[in-house]
Amino acid sequence: MRKRIGRIAAGILTGFLVASFLLVVAYRYLPPPATPLMLLRLAAGAGLHKSWQPLDRISPNLVRAAMGGEDGKFCLHDGFDWGAVEAAWRHDARGGRHLLGASTISMQTAKNVFLWPGRDWPRKALEAYFTFLIELAWGKRRIMEVYLNVVELGPGIYGAEAAARAYFHKSAAALSVEEAARLAAILPDPRRWSPVRPNNYVIARSAFIRAQMPNVPTALPLPCGHPGKGPPRP
Repeated sequence: MRKRIGRIAAGILTGFLVASFLLVVAYRYLPPPATPLMLLRLAAGAGLHKSWQPLDRISPNLVRAAMGGEDGKFCLHDGFDWGAVEAAWRHDARGGRHLLGASTISMQTAKNVFLWPGRDWPRKALEAYFTFLIELAWGKRRIMEVYLNVVELGPGIYGAEAAARAYFHKSAAALSVEEAARLAAILPDPRRWSPVRPNNYVIARSAFIRAQMPNVPTALPLPCGHPGKGPPRP
């Protein structure tokens, strides 16, 4: 009986590893049709508005705003900001809340595309696994492209194009510095905050992001620099 259970468990694990790897490889070339979060929100009645755009059709302002607000070391790390993770662990051990910034854009992309919302340890372990896979199989440009196309930016609104149309009545390619900073500013709670009706926190956060945008590290190729635009000034 133990051997049979062991064989079944090994078969399930092998099947999961093979299927997850093939899915990651497929999404290197194909847009994810939907994410678990999209389906959960849709079932709750939130609607589903998204329009996939290649990174070349998304304003470099939004690329830099996302890095400036969510992950300033995106171009420099391997998917994990170990310094931020260690600081978050120390902060949590003292009874505080988790520090913002421990979750990188790569980790958020892995979570958004492949996993359900939550903070339980099994999900966090899977998040680390998928983060490793997409860093290995996709690279930074594809990770940013997928992230900006699937990230939640309002009730039923996903991705840069849908958000740009809903809030500013323009394409994602035409977003200004201020508009990009406002969108990045609402990412921590996009169902509560609005880039066009900002509260004091969103106004302050967007100002911080605007200040960070020219300082985003650009040591690696795109999207750390953008086609035809050059890298941000150090």
